[in-house]
Amino acid sequence: ALLGPEAGFVSMIAVLLVQCLLFADGGIMALGANIWNMAFYGCFVGGYLIWRQFMKKGMSRNKIIAASILGSVLTLQLGAFSVTIETLASGVTELPFSVFLATMQPIHLAIGLGEGLITSAVLVFIHETKPELLWCCNKEEKEGFTLKKLVAVLAAIAAIIGGVVSLFASAFPDGLEWSMEKVAGTTELARDGGMYSFAEKIQSVTALLPDYSIEGANEMVGTSFSGILGGIIVVIVCVGVCYALKMFRKSINE
Repeated sequence: ALLGPEAGFVSMIAVLLVQCLLFADGGIMALGANIWNMAFYGCFVGGYLIWRQFMKKGMSRNKIIAASILGSVLTLQLGAFSVTIETLASGVTELPFSVFLATMQPIHLAIGLGEGLITSAVLVFIHETKPELLWCCNKEEKEGFTLKKLVAVLAAIAAIIGGVVSLFASAFPDGLEWSMEKVAGTTELARDGGMYSFAEKIQSVTALLPDYSIEGANEMVGTSFSGILGGIIVVIVCVGVCYALKMFRKSINE
């Protein structure tokens, strides 16, 4: 909703890469599936089929809330469905397809509603302060609220959420882990083979803060540090990619 589907897709890939490599949250072997299930659906289905269609005849607070909730719910449902299909196609597990599907969809419906409310709150705030930043918005710039001020406010909120609110995150399994535990009785599935071992070795080197923790440090310190550092690295990666693409485009034009 801020960057458009293409740039948003790159940003989501950066988030998933940082989670996978720095925090060992999601395996390297599953990275492609995670990008499809979360980044592709969220950006392209949510962007083109939901957000752009809602905003065709003008943008309003109610449209933003409706598009945010519907987009989050629909794309999470598609992602959850894809996980069950990918699990079936992989042949790695013996999770019963119909039971797994029936467990995955309802829990991700609840998650989608929650994410939709959070998304709408952020986007409504931006709409009320600097609407021209929103994709598909034709409103003129509002006086008195500069881009620097908005970025500073959002950065402060992100730092508070990453450094403080993250300490109160639920210790319960996420939607996928909850579904697996209900169906298979465990959140971990056995895996072996040369590629798995190779991927684990790479991750053991890159994961400086595995499971969002610092070895030998207090758990709260590790969580706060991980939350703030993760956000900073995602920004650095995204800005770096933007500059690289800009230089590449410039070299082609020359």
